[in-house]
Amino acid sequence: MSHSQPPPVTGDTSSAPPAPGRRAATARTMLNKVPEVFLLFWVVKILSTTVGETAADFLADNLGLGLPVTSILMSVLLAAALVVQFRLTRYVPAAYWLAVVLISIVGTLVSDNLVDNLGVSLWTTTTAFSVALAATFALWFRAERTLSIHTIVTSRREGFYWLAILFTFALGTSAGDLVGEKLALGYLTSAVLFGIMIALVTVAHLKGGLNAVLAFWAAYILTRPFGASMGDYLTATPADGGLGLGTNGTSGLFLAVIVAAVGWFTIQQRRA
Repeated sequence: MSHSQPPPVTGDTSSAPPAPGRRAATARTMLNKVPEVFLLFWVVKILSTTVGETAADFLADNLGLGLPVTSILMSVLLAAALVVQFRLTRYVPAAYWLAVVLISIVGTLVSDNLVDNLGVSLWTTTTAFSVALAATFALWFRAERTLSIHTIVTSRREGFYWLAILFTFALGTSAGDLVGEKLALGYLTSAVLFGIMIALVTVAHLKGGLNAVLAFWAAYILTRPFGASMGDYLTATPADGGLGLGTNGTSGLFLAVIVAAVGWFTIQQRRA
């Protein structure tokens, strides 16, 4: 899914700024707010996914905040980060990836609250988030005639984009827990399973002609349960099928890598 010049998408006439008559409907016009997709993008995305899983557990369990308090705190921080993100008129690595990490945590907490506090089954949450994500894509495409991340140039498109991201994280959390815990396949087996699915999507795109936009979103959805399963495998105790590395060290290490990568993104952007 690494491509700097994506193939044209049917009906996508939006690479240029909207015509004057459309400005009222799509709000202000801006530079693309989403980074280019290449290998390091996926590395940071998976690490953000894993941090979302481990950080949510760390705050709720290790610090004893509990799911409700942690959910409120992280939702407030996410709202603040998105306000900053929406006010920008171009892609700023630090602001963008902060929003990704926070939305990963919130997406995890949404799923955990439904399952752990309200008693909703993982089958139900996985199905519900799948429907919500499909509905988001349908409304997005109906309104904009494209789902391409290379044309996030209006506030409305950015709104659809972040809503889709939230549902991918919530869906990935539920799907990962469903496969790893409910179906009792274990964290490592789940990670391998989702990794194989990501590889198949990649091959289908590179060798089989799978549309770049479809391939991107399929991979984006699958990297969430992959990262969550890896996070659980690294942090869970050996008795629970993990390596027992703990949430503190794992979250700290992955956050350090994310910060370093964002620093590199920022330097590269300034050079460009």
